[in-house]
Amino acid sequence: MASTNGNLLPHQKKALEYVERQASKKARAAERVIKDILASYGLPAALYEKALQNIRQNARVAIHFHPERLTKNGQSVAEGLLEAGTFKTQFETGISSGSPTAFPGGERDFWERRFFGGAYHQNGLSPAGRPRYGALALMGHPDGPSPRFGSCYFLLYADVNKRSSFTFGGSQDDLEMERTGSHQELAPCIAPLFTEVIKGNGVLGMEGLTVNALLEHLANRLPAPFPRPPGRPLGNALDSFIEAQVHGEVSLRNDVERLVADPAFRGTVMEELFYLISSRYEIELDWHPGFTLPAQKVPEAFRGYPTQALATRIAGNGLLDAARIGSAANAFTLQPELWHEWDTFDEGLTSFRRLWHVLVKYGAPPGTP
Repeated sequence: MASTNGNLLPHQKKALEYVERQASKKARAAERVIKDILASYGLPAALYEKALQNIRQNARVAIHFHPERLTKNGQSVAEGLLEAGTFKTQFETGISSGSPTAFPGGERDFWERRFFGGAYHQNGLSPAGRPRYGALALMGHPDGPSPRFGSCYFLLYADVNKRSSFTFGGSQDDLEMERTGSHQELAPCIAPLFTEVIKGNGVLGMEGLTVNALLEHLANRLPAPFPRPPGRPLGNALDSFIEAQVHGEVSLRNDVERLVADPAFRGTVMEELFYLISSRYEIELDWHPGFTLPAQKVPEAFRGYPTQALATRIAGNGLLDAARIGSAANAFTLQPELWHEWDTFDEGLTSFRRLWHVLVKYGAPPGTP
């Protein structure tokens, strides 16, 4: 059973309470937007309230990660998870699947100071006390709600939602506080979600979704976070997600229900570590369908960074997958002098992230025509 708000340290309670206060200030305006949307589509308010209750009771937070990546102490993420039994913060591991600035004075440090009202910046606080970042699983995609942040993910028990805050999009965005809610004040997250649907933009890995269909789904068909068997298609949800900021420790034994892994790691030392984690901490282990993409189908560049040349170096004329990208990223981290594609180390790290994003956006399970 997951820990509750009563287990939070004083500064973690302060951070969550700060976000909850800000969400309460924004909730009325968000509720007006939602009310207008419901009225324009002839949708009953009771259906919306049912959707909110369903999300609170049944939606799960997923924390994505790359299990093979090396932390600042030289361990892989999976080795660290097995040893510690907790999911560590970016400030502890020194790595990130988003902005690699989790250090005092870095951009993420600045974002957290602003976002949490300085609660995590009191003197003497340990990096272990910072929040963990995940995403709210609403659509039941087998690859999880935000695969851009990792090929594998943990699904947390629903009680963790009570000590989480939620942002439509990322908490680093300029409008993050306008789009941030809490377990009880979800309207600031839902209003921008509905607005994006109305604009015709795909949300949460679903193209062509209507407000009617989304609300019906959230109210009556909110699926299990991971389908068994995993018959639903990949979501490939690269850009649209509801970020979760989990306050307090994430214990593998107490807070994690399931580990969902990428099949690219079958037959590797990572698979052995997954089974050890599953056994030691009594976590169910499942596998999602996986991402593969022929290297020759990788675009020349993606969002300002060259990707085709890197894909060819990693996979030649073969297939890209999570394990191949991860192995190459580790090789670059250990011996950057052997890689001459970039002027700086940070450019190299960003290029590997962009290549992973390409795989998430365009990849398909092995054997897909």
